[in-house]
Amino acid sequence: MSSATRQTLVMVRANLLSLPRRLAISLSMGLAVALVVMVLTGFLSMAKGFEQALKGAGSPAVAVVLGGGTNQETGSDIPPDAIRAIEAKRDDLGVVRDAARNLVSSREIVVSVDVRPPGEEAGRTLALRGMDLSGPSLRDGITLSAGHMFGQGSREIVVGDRLAKEFPGFGVGDKVRLGAMVWTVSGHFTAGGSAFESEIWADLDAVRASFDRQGEVQTLRLRLESPTSITALKSALSAMTGTPLIAISEADLYAAQSGRTADLIRLFGWPLALLMAIGASAGALNTMMSSVADRTVEIATLRALGFGRLAAFVSTWIEAMLLSLFGAAIGIAASWAAFNGWQASTIGANNARMAFQLSVAGDVMLTGGLLGLAIGMVGGALPALAAARLPLTAALRARG
Repeated sequence: MSSATRQTLVMVRANLLSLPRRLAISLSMGLAVALVVMVLTGFLSMAKGFEQALKGAGSPAVAVVLGGGTNQETGSDIPPDAIRAIEAKRDDLGVVRDAARNLVSSREIVVSVDVRPPGEEAGRTLALRGMDLSGPSLRDGITLSAGHMFGQGSREIVVGDRLAKEFPGFGVGDKVRLGAMVWTVSGHFTAGGSAFESEIWADLDAVRASFDRQGEVQTLRLRLESPTSITALKSALSAMTGTPLIAISEADLYAAQSGRTADLIRLFGWPLALLMAIGASAGALNTMMSSVADRTVEIATLRALGFGRLAAFVSTWIEAMLLSLFGAAIGIAASWAAFNGWQASTIGANNARMAFQLSVAGDVMLTGGLLGLAIGMVGGALPALAAARLPLTAALRARG
């Protein structure tokens, strides 16, 4: 171990042992950093949870065909002749067919419906998805947790577990008014906490008849032979004349939707956290300048014993970073206790309410820790320079 390293370690130890003399101001610095980190991790955990809910809903082995040149379900329209043309194509589409050589597919439409929870004056917008009977089986990880699936042509709905827990009126057997019609909740399903659990599912024909959408199809879901088969399907659709059709994997569709909203959440979180970080850095600078002033005699004595300026600089800088990391650890722990698993909701895909859980994941905690470290580095640099440039004569006068 070099002499400079040994000197630095000795001075770091001396700095930390003197902390009880400056306990109040050191704790205030740590708590300021903790508050900044907690705010940032709160926003990041919200964005992370939203992304996880939507990405968990998509499968790379399922293709979503959209019409009208849009890459969103809302605004998409696939004419009946386009669906017949896809079903009639016998060349290699890269999609799964059943024993009768029919496509394993589901025609679907999404309708926004207003539901007023019991005891609340304001209604909430939810997504009612009409689909063919094969629709649930095309989604990976779907399990019926109560009741039974909707029947063909019937005004029955199945509700995601998360939505059923949030709305008391969605128990199995309950009657719910959606639009002008009354529907019966026939069952609940679980989807591993993904965005699917924020949807209501029903028979396609029943939804179209109830909301005057006869003949309308927004999306066509197809089971791919493999995730790479999406390329063959895209080529086949591009060769078709008439309504422009595009194909996108279900995973990419939901990933794109999650990315936009998550970026918006981060857009609000980062500027606020950075503004607070500037204040915390100023607090760290004040704390460390007080630390240097309190240890003027100690630093001068060590310098007189042969300790170099570099050791004084690095030891003071390390002290600032350690205090900031301590505050960051408190902030991360508080964020995990307060936010992790907390239920939230926002306007998600199809302009409907989507519930999700905040997630204080590893990358969120790492980002919070790095922000805390950055505050210590910025706030501690000037005091460290002051410690390194401390005149020995001034220190000796202070001793007297």
